[in-house]
Amino acid sequence: MNPDAINDLNIVLGLGAIMLQILSVIALFLLFFRSKDRSRNFYLDFIDKHFLILAFLISLFSSIFPLVYSEIINFLPCVLCWWQRVFMFPTLFLFATALWDNDRRVVRYAAPLLSIGFLISVYHNFNYYFGETSSAPCDATGVSCYQHLVSVFGGYISIPMMALSSFVALLTLLAVAHFYKKEIKV
Repeated sequence: MNPDAINDLNIVLGLGAIMLQILSVIALFLLFFRSKDRSRNFYLDFIDKHFLILAFLISLFSSIFPLVYSEIINFLPCVLCWWQRVFMFPTLFLFATALWDNDRRVVRYAAPLLSIGFLISVYHNFNYYFGETSSAPCDATGVSCYQHLVSVFGGYISIPMMALSSFVALLTLLAVAHFYKKEIKV
């Protein structure tokens, strides 16, 4: 791929990551900090009703684009990126099967995978943005995220930040699917 196409892809995916972050914060705020009357909320109703398709689409894009970066653009993943893939890729099949069967119980199966991937992603982002390269698990001598292969919007969006955004968005969907119906009585 030419550098302009790669830059355009980075910007589009970066905007997607920022949108996931904003929508996740709104959903979590509405879920946990609503008024005492617990009235229905259009946004949370939409997420609750369509969480299987939303989770499938987010996990699909979160599984395809790391492969685009590594197999087409040749940005080889570091050790922490590989571990995040280990916990993200199976969720695609979990959500696809759940969507096929309309099985909302996928929450209990996907939550542990996404939680572990989220913790690895938080650690990865902390090291990427604040850590020293000498103490990192993926140093710059081999395949490393410290090469800053993707850095858009003033360096805020990187490959680790896009992964974290996906894990947060998926965990937010699961939280809404699990907690929203229990709190609201129709």
